[in-house]
Amino acid sequence: MMERDVEILKRKIANFPPDLIEAFSRIIESLEEVPTSTMMNVQREEVLYRIQFHKENPLTKLDFFENIKSLEKFCA
Repeated sequence: MMERDVEILKRKIANFPPDLIEAFSRIIESLEEVPTSTMMNVQREEVLYRIQFHKENPLTKLDFFENIKSLEKFCA
C-alpha cells in the first residue's frame, strides 16, 4: 500500500512545474525540522484507523474536531 502511494506521489511530483517543485521542496524541508511527536503508537494507530474507517464510510462523522484539544495535547 505504501509503495503504491509513493509511486503515485512520484508521478504527480514529476509533472509539477518548476516553481511548484521549488515551493513543494521548501515545504518538505520545513517538515524535516519538526521534532518527532510524543504521540504513542496506540494513539497514532487509532487516528489512522479512524481516517481509514471514514474513507470507507464517508457518510460517518469524523470526530477529530470534537476531540481536537486531546489531539493537540498528544501531538504537541
